[in-house]
Amino acid sequence: MRICFYAPFKPLGHPNPSGDLIIATGLHDFLSSRGHEVLIASRLRSRWIFLHPWRFPRIILAYLSAARQVRRFAPDIWLSYHCYYKAPDLLGPALCRKFRLPYCIFQGIYSTKQRRSIKGMAGFYLNRHSLLQAVRVFSNRKIDHTNLARLLPASRLSYIRPGIFPESFCFSKAARKEMRKNWQLQGEPVILSAAMFRPDVKTQGLCWMITSLARLAQQGIAFRLVIAGDGSERKALLALAEKMLPGRVHFTGKIERKEMYRFYSAGDLFVFPGIRESLGMVYLEAQSCGLPVVAFDNGGIPEVVARDTTALLTTPFDEDKFCLAVKELLQDEEQRTRMGRAAADHVRNRHDLHKNYLHFEQILSQHAESHTRTQ
Repeated sequence: MRICFYAPFKPLGHPNPSGDLIIATGLHDFLSSRGHEVLIASRLRSRWIFLHPWRFPRIILAYLSAARQVRRFAPDIWLSYHCYYKAPDLLGPALCRKFRLPYCIFQGIYSTKQRRSIKGMAGFYLNRHSLLQAVRVFSNRKIDHTNLARLLPASRLSYIRPGIFPESFCFSKAARKEMRKNWQLQGEPVILSAAMFRPDVKTQGLCWMITSLARLAQQGIAFRLVIAGDGSERKALLALAEKMLPGRVHFTGKIERKEMYRFYSAGDLFVFPGIRESLGMVYLEAQSCGLPVVAFDNGGIPEVVARDTTALLTTPFDEDKFCLAVKELLQDEEQRTRMGRAAADHVRNRHDLHKNYLHFEQILSQHAESHTRTQ
């Protein structure tokens, strides 16, 4: 297939890492690895652009540039990634009508409450228009699939189970030994956590976790906490850790994703609350490296773990249950080992994108072939 690819929320290669960018890159790379020709049709970022009239000329210029590329490339299909009210697809629907292309969306989101919001209203209707134009909308979250079913018939919707490419996240005994030596650990169990230190729910979750784990420290329970990440809230997190868990927390700084398997290999369990976490790629990565997980029972987290088999999920902000779950795994090495093995198997059996994206590819191919037959 010859595929036009567009990510209106965050273009490929964007400097700010995120789960959305990881998924978009993974989609692009998977299709390319399967022998398809993939053209990045535009790098226009549409996030909140409809609230800034002085940026409208960028939309026109991006449309004209993309139209020239489409004409030269002669694609079989158009695929847009992550379209919702904050970042509606302002190019795909119009270009697909102009060139009579099948229009598909991966991770389309439909949130009706935004139509009553002054700030989100325009984005809601622009996004709704895009969703209605799509011949197929793929979802990697069940809640999004359910919401889309209020707008589109089942024949135009597909659920693709979220995942990672497991070969990038395998346990390394050598990395475990090296990292633990670098962190100057003395044999105590190691809790790992990872997030971007942004002034939002990521940092809020880390702060809540550090404060909660202080209760275990007060009980004399041995552990070290190692946190990977960086950002504007680093100084505040360092101060909180020094106050609540003096001598127990090590901050690694930012670790490149291709090196994260080394980080996960050095731990004994992975803990991150995940406040309203959309999917939580870190939970898949940690499990793939053989770590059991403790997190909140909310958002998309239950879709990527196996409750009580690979992860202990607790009611959000229930400090007693959260600490009890962490304590249980800290004090039971046999349970950690059993759950860790199950976690690695779980990712490879249910969340291997090499397998899950085959279904996605098959559906894309059907729409592309249908388009070719009608030309």
